[in-house]
Amino acid sequence: MEKIKMITPLVEMDGDEMTRVLWKMIKDELICPYVDLKTEYYDLGLENRNATDDQVTVDSANATKKYGVAVKCATITPNAARVKEYDLKEMWKSPNGTIRAILDGTVFRTPIIVKGIEPCVRSWKKPITIARHAYGDVYKNAELVIPGAGRAELVFTGEDGAQLRETIFDFKGPGVLQGMHNLDRSIESFARSCFNFALDSKQDLWFATKDTISKKYDHTFKDIFQEIFDTEYREKFEQAGITYFYTLIDDAVARVMKSEGGFIWACKNYDGDVMSDMVSSAFGSLAMMTSVLVSPDGKYEYEAAHGTVQRHYYKHLKGEETSTNSVATIFAWTGALRKRGELDGIQELCTFADRLEQAVIATIESGCMTKDLALITSLEQVTVQNSEEFIKAVRSTYERMQ
Repeated sequence: MEKIKMITPLVEMDGDEMTRVLWKMIKDELICPYVDLKTEYYDLGLENRNATDDQVTVDSANATKKYGVAVKCATITPNAARVKEYDLKEMWKSPNGTIRAILDGTVFRTPIIVKGIEPCVRSWKKPITIARHAYGDVYKNAELVIPGAGRAELVFTGEDGAQLRETIFDFKGPGVLQGMHNLDRSIESFARSCFNFALDSKQDLWFATKDTISKKYDHTFKDIFQEIFDTEYREKFEQAGITYFYTLIDDAVARVMKSEGGFIWACKNYDGDVMSDMVSSAFGSLAMMTSVLVSPDGKYEYEAAHGTVQRHYYKHLKGEETSTNSVATIFAWTGALRKRGELDGIQELCTFADRLEQAVIATIESGCMTKDLALITSLEQVTVQNSEEFIKAVRSTYERMQ
């Protein structure tokens, strides 16, 4: 069979640990045999980020702005233990946070639904899409370890030299301090991305913050969303028969547990990080969640919503067998290839991505799956496969479908 030709390369961002191992398996077994793959490769493994002073992360984000579509492997955001383990020069920032800050936009995460994997929340009948703001907050924070007694102040100095000043806290002893920021233009992009996505998918949109406590920071999010909705989208939503409403984040958590699903839940950056893990886990597995960053000017970065699967990687290094779920990473590749095909007018590439996703779902529904799914499936007589076996089973299913 002749391989599908590509015109424009994907930006390929390699990653860390077990997902890096799966990344190569997926390319070797599921992509390269069928697609004449063109990528501009960036190694975002922690060692290379450290060696380049994290410049490689910036370069990969700028390449995404150039080419329009990227696919990213899971990466490590180092903590103190990782600094020691990898002998890092410093505790590098989240690569996802860096990329999101450069691209701007919104991350949309949706569970992958398969028969036999029922949600833990019995009322959920349809997928819940988490729309996560992709700029600022704790991912672009400034932090201090406070050595002792003293006054902490929040100070803004304007270009004209005028200052705004607010006392944060009078420390009586050691502690910690954190400063966060966001931008009106980024919040506006977030709002429009969410409203447009809701209209495209014809789903209701929820938005939730904690404006009763954060009366300026979170309230600004609420006000910008409401103003844009009222002036640009209210009539469009009414015509589409969908709704938008704002509620507090704690109220949204209570509401979502009693809902049937089938809507978009917009969250600030960290809230979206946490809630997407909650939703994906409740639907079955952290490895069963698609994730795409969409910038205001139509750039796309696809990735898995989960981490690097550190525990499995250490087993892998010892030569022990692992049964790591690769579904979300496969769907990152299919999402990127489909979008590349759409933008370049290559229908064969779109069809390939659709069929490969169908093969993944069919493989699981036939009873062949990794251990995490086997532990929760309602299917009987399932076959638990290791990491490599599952990927090869997907290839067999795909080839039978041709």
